[in-house]
Amino acid sequence: MRRLHFWFEFASTFSYVAASRVERVADAAGVTMEWKPFLLGPIFQAQGWNDSPFNLYPVKGRYMWRDMERLCAAEGIGLRRPSQFPRSGLLAARVASLAEAVSWRAEFARRIFAANFADDRDISDPAVVGSVVESLGLPAARVLESAQGRENKERLRHQTEEAVRLGIFGAPTFVVGEELFWGNDRLEQAIAWCNGR
Repeated sequence: MRRLHFWFEFASTFSYVAASRVERVADAAGVTMEWKPFLLGPIFQAQGWNDSPFNLYPVKGRYMWRDMERLCAAEGIGLRRPSQFPRSGLLAARVASLAEAVSWRAEFARRIFAANFADDRDISDPAVVGSVVESLGLPAARVLESAQGRENKERLRHQTEEAVRLGIFGAPTFVVGEELFWGNDRLEQAIAWCNGR
């Protein structure tokens, strides 16, 4: 059976929705999955964007926020439009990239997303990221120090380069082998592809 790779960005609204349901949908289909944090900033900059396309194109942005209201209500997750959008998810992505995070990466990601999009907390603030780490019963100071280490910074950089190599241009993206499925609404299609349907 092919594995589903869930590529997500902490500043991405639709990644928040996808993170709330990807494990449930994958488990129901008997599909194994892997969480893959990466950074959209370098990808957007390569396209000449210095901001989120939802800010660059206000009509698209207005639609996105209304769509998010519908999707979050359907998923039963909170939504409070962040007072700053997008927020840098760099530190959170570094924490999620830690090799040791494999057992708690999913729950950490869901809590960071909720902090940003449900609670309007600044996820670029080490104190906020540290509080999420502590909520998992982990030592925040040690985890944040490891996340900022050279080896781990390189791990996230290589992960983002891998996203570019795969042709990823937005988040969330689901990857099965070399096949890409972009957007929260493509999760079920990606799952079916995993199962050969």
